[in-house]
Amino acid sequence: MIHQYVSNGYNIVLDVNSGCVHVVDEITYRVIPLVEEALAQNTEGIGNLAAYAAGRLSESSEEPVEALALQEVIGEILELKEAGMLYTEDIYEQYIDEFKNRGTVVKALCLHIAHDCNLACQYCFAQEGEYHGRKALMSFEVGRKALDFLVASSGSRVNLEVDFFGGEPLLNWQVVKDLVAYGRSLEEPHHKKFRFTLTTNGVLLNDEILEFANKEMANIVLSIDGRKKIHDLMRPHRGGQGSYDEVVPKYKKVAESRNQMNYYVRGTFTRNNLDFAEDVRHLADEGFEQISVEPVVAADTEAYALREEDIPAILAEYDKLALEYIRRKKEGKGFNFFHFMIDLEGGPCVAKRLSGCGSGTEYLAVTPWGDFYPCHQFVGQEEFLMGNVDEGIIRTDIRDTFKRCNVYAKEKCRDCFAKFYCSGGCAANAYHFSGSIDGAYDLGCELQKKRVECAIMIKAALADEEKEKTL
Repeated sequence: MIHQYVSNGYNIVLDVNSGCVHVVDEITYRVIPLVEEALAQNTEGIGNLAAYAAGRLSESSEEPVEALALQEVIGEILELKEAGMLYTEDIYEQYIDEFKNRGTVVKALCLHIAHDCNLACQYCFAQEGEYHGRKALMSFEVGRKALDFLVASSGSRVNLEVDFFGGEPLLNWQVVKDLVAYGRSLEEPHHKKFRFTLTTNGVLLNDEILEFANKEMANIVLSIDGRKKIHDLMRPHRGGQGSYDEVVPKYKKVAESRNQMNYYVRGTFTRNNLDFAEDVRHLADEGFEQISVEPVVAADTEAYALREEDIPAILAEYDKLALEYIRRKKEGKGFNFFHFMIDLEGGPCVAKRLSGCGSGTEYLAVTPWGDFYPCHQFVGQEEFLMGNVDEGIIRTDIRDTFKRCNVYAKEKCRDCFAKFYCSGGCAANAYHFSGSIDGAYDLGCELQKKRVECAIMIKAALADEEKEKTL
């Protein structure tokens, strides 16, 4: 399978199954799909392939195309094919049976330290942190049992991940600190290493918290939606006053204290800011180098929800953002944008390519009272309640359903060029919009495909820049 597109003047050909990317001239770009057609018809020999391609090109051109002129191009195309870099067979589907039958190892937990929040964000899927109306703070005892479960369920895996999440986890800060200390006490006797992360709205951040977080948290996610008017509109206090002026100075201190690494300022764009590239630009101008601004996921009954008619504008905005990203990188003022960060050489392991985050199997969410759900976006939906910290996983059928969920189980993924980059997308979004975790969130798919295209184009542009420097 190949995917072709033109972006920022680059003719890009992606060989989906191998992951190889080719930036080619116009004639090669036009000939590559014609050679694939001819090979599918068992046409052999450069001369015959050239004649076929010339005939097809002449059909759509005012000037006839001579077969002889195409032979060198086709020879180069066939060399790529022989090298396993073009028209490659699927190299992943053979792993599916083994993948579905693999043993279950839990490697990550999302601890809902607080089902409460000091902000009233309009788009919050957690209903202002309360998750379907049940306020609570996690006790140390529940958290301790969760960490014990993670150690016991992690098999021989050494590296374990725990995200302190909410609501707003800083509302329960002492328990966060106590659980970090408890996790550290488990490392040596059990031959484990915990990687703790924290997601916060920043309102309660102070020097004491930052000092501890810089010592113990491998990553910090800082919620901010970009420009002040956008942030204050969508992320106000419960009394309606904005939170931008309150959190930005604190976030700058976090970024600087962590040497501009191991953090993200993470925003959400909605129908209120379809020009979200301006929000990314604003965050970069404020000095943040690790940025993620993601599309809101909401029912179309909400005024701020993205709609199908918004897609062309959003795609154009990603193009604009990609060009700005390249410009700043070339000027030495670059930043990282989460959705443009693609590894074209190594990339994720096979399991990651096939199933993504591992929700419901390798990754679980834990409520303040100790219930297990497949991930934070399923919390409160009783049909997805899998068990608890006292009894472990009771609903193994739910776990097995998620274990079988992969890009080959999703009809819309099988023939999608982006499937090995998005790994089938978010199971929660698929369920909420299609009724099945094996379904798809169509609007999200369109945006994901565009982000992949932009990310690959950026790689091509920056590689050109490096090439020019060496000449």
